[in-house]
Amino acid sequence: GAIRAGSISLNGAQVDPAAPFGGYKKSGNGREWGGDYGFEDFLEVKSLLGYSA
Repeated sequence: GAIRAGSISLNGAQVDPAAPFGGYKKSGNGREWGGDYGFEDFLEVKSLLGYSA
């Protein structure tokens, strides 16, 4: 079957390397490794980036 993963960019917004990224479904890297964000292995982490007007 298909892998349910992806990324969306609106109006060409750039990704900040310091922003959290946990992925969705089969996407993401290192969530299961634990550390401060170990609980995120059980969540769908979302990030919203935008420009101030």
